[in-house]
Amino acid sequence: MKVSIITVVYNNVNTISECIQSVLDQDYDNIELIVIDGASTDGTQKKIEHFLNKLAYYISEKDSGIFDAYNKGVKNATGDIIGILNSDDFYPEKDVISEIVKTFTTTQSHIVYGKGIFVGQKNTNRIKRIYPSNPFKKSYLKFGWIPLHPTIYVKKELYDNFGLYSLEYSIASDYDISLRWFRNKNLKKYFLNKWIVKMRLGGKSTTIGLQKRKSSEDLKIIKEHKLMGFFTLIFKIGRKIPHYLAPQLKTYLNF
Repeated sequence: MKVSIITVVYNNVNTISECIQSVLDQDYDNIELIVIDGASTDGTQKKIEHFLNKLAYYISEKDSGIFDAYNKGVKNATGDIIGILNSDDFYPEKDVISEIVKTFTTTQSHIVYGKGIFVGQKNTNRIKRIYPSNPFKKSYLKFGWIPLHPTIYVKKELYDNFGLYSLEYSIASDYDISLRWFRNKNLKKYFLNKWIVKMRLGGKSTTIGLQKRKSSEDLKIIKEHKLMGFFTLIFKIGRKIPHYLAPQLKTYLNF
């Protein structure tokens, strides 16, 4: 099975090389890496150019935001499976993709998802937040449960059948598309109990200044998907608290 990894970037010269190398270091051979750059001005393009012969598709042009860039990546993906690895992110182990493919094959699932780790911007060995997950139950969605988006890998047909990322949302469209997938009873979901990604804390939706706007978009999405309004939103926000406490309590040491 071919796996398409989509990496979007804008002015991230300090981390893009590590992100790309993380994909190239995977022990699974049939990977196509798609890099979508939003016309960076800080030297990011020069970093990417070092890897041009390793990339399946690369473009650098202005876009309408991260979800527009994701859509460009999806449209150019030719893999059976699609996953996201943003320019601040990297894989914690070299067998992440091979384990994901093995899980798709053995379970015949449409969606495979796992766990994620947020680390420091400079010291990536410092764990700042954990994002656990668990086997799917539809009732969880009402309580704000959703897997971390870069840990979700899907069959390409899901984008064909359920649409691309909505540009109506500037910061929470990943939540919307995830609900489209997870609310559908005909799609088989499988939880892979593995750390799928390490993410540097401080991405577009993790900065404090954008949390109010994110919550506003989340609430609109919750209502559109007929969950439980403010109740669901409160639970979604509240779920973050133990994510930050767990590293301090040293309860997640098996990664």
